[in-house]
Amino acid sequence: MRRRSFLGSVAGAVGTAGALSALPALPAWAQQGRDQQGAAQRGDARRSDARRIDARRIVSLGGSVTEIVEALQATDRLVGVDSSSLYPASVRQLPQVGYYRNFGVEGIASLRPELVLASEHAGPPQSIEQLRKLGIRVLSVPSNPTLASLHQGIEAVAAALGLDERGRALIRNIDNEVAQARRAAAERGTTPRVLVLSSHTGRLQAAGRETAADALLALVGAQNLFTSGSSYKPIATEAVAALAPDFIITSPLSLPANGGLAAFAAQPGISATPAARAKRIIVVDDLLLLGFGPRIAQALRQLQAGFAEHETSQAR
Repeated sequence: MRRRSFLGSVAGAVGTAGALSALPALPAWAQQGRDQQGAAQRGDARRSDARRIDARRIVSLGGSVTEIVEALQATDRLVGVDSSSLYPASVRQLPQVGYYRNFGVEGIASLRPELVLASEHAGPPQSIEQLRKLGIRVLSVPSNPTLASLHQGIEAVAAALGLDERGRALIRNIDNEVAQARRAAAERGTTPRVLVLSSHTGRLQAAGRETAADALLALVGAQNLFTSGSSYKPIATEAVAALAPDFIITSPLSLPANGGLAAFAAQPGISATPAARAKRIIVVDDLLLLGFGPRIAQALRQLQAGFAEHETSQAR
């Protein structure tokens, strides 16, 4: 939900121009509406006049929304995306309309879309309203890091594209993978104590509550130790050491800024943790760690494999 600087670093590192900016602060309009969004916007998604129009020219606003379109095998309908849409790689060749929290109305209108699929966090609201005044259908897609929201987002997009059966099949597959992850967590019998760290710019940040990383950890039966804040927040090296995580999770794009995995683990604070001393640092793909979309199964498998690998090594 709140991942701007983190996603901005990802976008920049893969060569996406005009990437995303500063994570900690939401735009004022987004912060003011945060407590009212949930149920109201999900209801809006169901009531939208975009439902069941079988649109063929689509603009997608939000990386997780674009990934839903890809999972429904409908990327051939996309005529434009926002700058956070980095998967699949082919969408990076499409016209970009800015960042989904601050997109350009004229850029979207010039693409003559039949439908705009907009993350429920897309905005500002006046830009959404301008699109509708231009006669462009807009579907608000639930995009919070919860399974219920993911289900609702898939259902909304699938219905709007006339792909209901594909949507139902996708949800079944996701639910099966999540159930497997939960069974594996129960069989493991331990609760890994985890800290999720990013340092794309050389400054450590930790994933707190209301993040995709936090939700993923819960699904694999792990404990997120950083509970003092929501979203990604700066964390002092002393705090990292004091939390004493058994595992640290980071991403590939955090490593080059620190000279590789060994140098990352040797940083002050990190080096003092049980995770670093036992070499229990798990590297998870950036987009999987940031997103809570239809590729959730891949993220869960990467986390489970990391826990299993280190636990097996420890048992030897």
